[in-house]
Amino acid sequence: MSAPPGEFAAVLVGLDLPGLAATGLLADDAAVTRVLATARAGGRLGLADLAVLLSPAATGRIEELAHAAREATLRRFGRAVRLFAPLYVSNACLSSCTYCGFSKGLPVVRRTLSVDETAAEARLLAERGFRHLLLVSGEHRVEVSADYLVAVVERLAPLFPAISIETQTWSDDTYARLVAAGLVGAVHYQETYDRSRYREVHVAGWKRDFDRRLSSFERAGAAGVRRLGLGVLLGLAVDWRADVLALAAHATFLSRRFWRTEITAALPRIRPNAAGFPPVVVVGDAEFVQAHAALRLYEPDLDLSLSTREPVAMRDGLVHIAVTTMSAGSSTEPGGYGTPGSAQEQFSISDERPPDAVAAMLVDAGYDPVWKDAFPLVAT
Repeated sequence: MSAPPGEFAAVLVGLDLPGLAATGLLADDAAVTRVLATARAGGRLGLADLAVLLSPAATGRIEELAHAAREATLRRFGRAVRLFAPLYVSNACLSSCTYCGFSKGLPVVRRTLSVDETAAEARLLAERGFRHLLLVSGEHRVEVSADYLVAVVERLAPLFPAISIETQTWSDDTYARLVAAGLVGAVHYQETYDRSRYREVHVAGWKRDFDRRLSSFERAGAAGVRRLGLGVLLGLAVDWRADVLALAAHATFLSRRFWRTEITAALPRIRPNAAGFPPVVVVGDAEFVQAHAALRLYEPDLDLSLSTREPVAMRDGLVHIAVTTMSAGSSTEPGGYGTPGSAQEQFSISDERPPDAVAAMLVDAGYDPVWKDAFPLVAT
């Protein structure tokens, strides 16, 4: 069933994101200097300023950009880096998305964990130190139903003070039930804010509804979810800068609409998976760092998250620049912590270090690994 557009949909229509991105491409060194000076002085940046920071001219000054972002990160977050673990409860899926290793129709081994099996996986993660858990699944309304998720959250809440979900989108009453069970956060990546490109890569299923996806945070926020996680999949759309600009606009909208809620964002790059989907544009390492640094300067309070998709050197480096939340020791298959190899993974990871090694890296770099909420939330 198609969902009506939410409030941000109207905001998005009014933004000329391709035009902003194109204008940013023409920015010169003088424009970059002006925007960096404003950011360092604590001035508020607009989307046009963010477009300048995403420009090729700014790529050429990546060290300056990274240094300014580091200063902003330390001012707002100090040296605390929150660690979390994804717990995949199911790779069953009723949506056909061309880029995803869980896409319906792929000849892969499927598995949905029972509540008891999920609790066993969670205990392993608790033993490794984690107190912040992200429950992940494919989009299957029967195998991963609202009742199932409520039961899982209720079972795990005594062990994990911070539980988030990355599943299909839900109605406001389901989000309210999950919050009552102990849910803190909801992650629903838009993948791309380009409506036409979105329809090309989301062929069938619940996720094909662009507006339902886009408005999911408004339903979750209204139901009392206190951490809302945005994301775009870099390499999915040609104009990656326009997607970053849209994500930034969405973050600003949500922070104003739900001012007691923490907004998080991630910019994952496409990794090899069973779908065999090649990125339509390769976002290089310098541009990847640039995007994170630019977002930090645009929205200093934004919690930037980085997964084990990225290689060790990139993850270690971005901690010093903009990242404030990291996964560690991750598995992207259901049952992957206790019985690895029993189901298809969503994508291959790059950083295979165990959690204690990631924590040791943070300590050696002068940072504080935090295994639960590093940044206390105000109750709604």
